[in-house]
Amino acid sequence: MTRALSISMLLILLLGACQASVDPQPSEYFAAAEWRHEDGQDASYLLAPGDTLQVIFHTAPELDRETRIAPDGSISLPYVGAVQASARSAGELRENLIQAYGSELKDPDIDVIPTGFDSQQIFVGGEVQSPGLMPLPGQIDPLQAIIMAGGFTDQAQPRQVALMRRMPGGEIVTAVFDIKKGINDPRLSEWTPLRRFDVVYVPRSAIAEENLLMQQWFRAALPVQFSLYYDISGDIRGR
Repeated sequence: MTRALSISMLLILLLGACQASVDPQPSEYFAAAEWRHEDGQDASYLLAPGDTLQVIFHTAPELDRETRIAPDGSISLPYVGAVQASARSAGELRENLIQAYGSELKDPDIDVIPTGFDSQQIFVGGEVQSPGLMPLPGQIDPLQAIIMAGGFTDQAQPRQVALMRRMPGGEIVTAVFDIKKGINDPRLSEWTPLRRFDVVYVPRSAIAEENLLMQQWFRAALPVQFSLYYDISGDIRGR
């Protein structure tokens, strides 16, 4: 039996089990997200610790170098020192470098080319059988990620699954979905497929104060590389 067929069969069985259970009441304080990109397009690929970059200085080729993003999300370059690279697209980092070198070079003309990518993982936590880091095998949705983590526990709230993602520009956004509606829910489809460093959280009880729950849970449960990527002291917004 192929892996795709196995996941499909598990998904059917899981949804059937959810339908047979008593429906938990949805939160009255936080509705499911209806987030869209302003331009209607998918967000740019965001850099992360462990990725390697080729930084090319067209007007000062002696500064060209390949560098690796450090665990704290920064890269180190001549004259300007540490520059934050994590959670930025290559284009955003390029603009930041042009600005940083504005006082060092007469006409900074810089390109940033990703040459290697490190972690291709997501994190699934809360009321699942085997919470933890999961490999991102391809284009999967939150329910498939939960199945990879062993499925829901008996105390899970499948109608209030939370997802957290860092967006271009550094903003952290969260959303709560009713997984029982399935992958055809248009709100859920806007967050599918999952991206690396996405966090899927299955709560035990109804989510009344979503931002507080996610911030507290982040401090207690996320592995180090995910905590650094999200910088939990930064902006966390519900959508």
